[in-house]
Amino acid sequence: MRGPGLSGERGLLEQEAGADTEAAELLPFLVPGARADLQAAAVQHVLALTGSGSGRTLLAGQAELLRALADLAVAPALAPSRDASRALVNLAADPGLHRQLLAADPELPARLLSCVLDPQWPWAEEAAAVLANLSRELAPCAALMEKLMATEPERLGLERLVNALCMPSYNAAAPLHYLGPLLSNLSQQAEVRAFLLDRDRCVIQRLLPLTQYTDSSVRRGGVVGTLRNCCFEHQHHKWLLGPQVDILPFLLLPLAGPEEFSEEEMDRLPVDLQYLSPEKQREPDADIRKMLIESIMLLTATAPGRQQIRDQGAYLILRELYNWEPEPDVRMACEKLIQVLIGDEPEVGMENLLEVQVPEDVERQLQQLDQQEQLELAQELRDKGTPRT
Repeated sequence: MRGPGLSGERGLLEQEAGADTEAAELLPFLVPGARADLQAAAVQHVLALTGSGSGRTLLAGQAELLRALADLAVAPALAPSRDASRALVNLAADPGLHRQLLAADPELPARLLSCVLDPQWPWAEEAAAVLANLSRELAPCAALMEKLMATEPERLGLERLVNALCMPSYNAAAPLHYLGPLLSNLSQQAEVRAFLLDRDRCVIQRLLPLTQYTDSSVRRGGVVGTLRNCCFEHQHHKWLLGPQVDILPFLLLPLAGPEEFSEEEMDRLPVDLQYLSPEKQREPDADIRKMLIESIMLLTATAPGRQQIRDQGAYLILRELYNWEPEPDVRMACEKLIQVLIGDEPEVGMENLLEVQVPEDVERQLQQLDQQEQLELAQELRDKGTPRT
């Protein structure tokens, strides 16, 4: 009787051999010059494989096939190009395959970026989705950022990416919503945040209206994530909150509902948040609401920032949001922000909350308290029978 180890090893070898055989059978139909109908059928087969975990695993070790797929995704032949791009979206959605994709084609990010920023490219949305998926991991994100910086003299840099994101009509055939999460992922890099916060470029000001972009939560969420990442740079808070940018109303407005305020309270609010319509709806996406709250929380890191946010009546909007919020984790984030705004100021030397060093044991205790609070909030909502969105 064979032991399980030997049987398992043989099964693995047979699986790998089967994958190599299938890849070898497909590859001749994926290369340039293959008959168009057979090439389209082969790409459709690969696309079907990428729809399952086992199929993606099968393809992961086939560098030549992945390279051929990448070539087709950026090829001018439109029929296989679209399905090849969709297959890459599925493959890039699996973080475990990023290394294999980039090893098969190190230039893949730069080539896809060229397609994304081509106003005539019909599958630019798919290319943007691949880049958004790849850039979720720090290593591919850093590699893509280097490509953006290196190609900027050829007008394939961050400036064009932001232009395409801020101009919904940039490509008539592709909405490019996935440029939002792509920019959000890229803004994890300090160099990208420096570009976005360059006061001579007015990039942040162009992004702000997209916090209310109703056509796509993907685009809207990506922009809010970008703004949140920029808010980590506390040295820019005074500028962000000041008249040159005036970021706070753009963060608060999506969190505001149709509630009425007294005249005295209304006078404390920024003009854009006064006398809102009775039909005013809050941001419907819970993740985006949480990122908006987190952005404001980051802006409270310094004493002047906290005071300015208090003076602009943020508490009033957050109070009503807290009473309405159905999601426990968002409600908890809102509660913490309210506590910062209504609580006592930190002691001398600890005014900048982003620079306070928290001992590891205290941090663990705080994390445990956070988890306990979240469980209690969830139980409270269940007991009340509050509907969930």
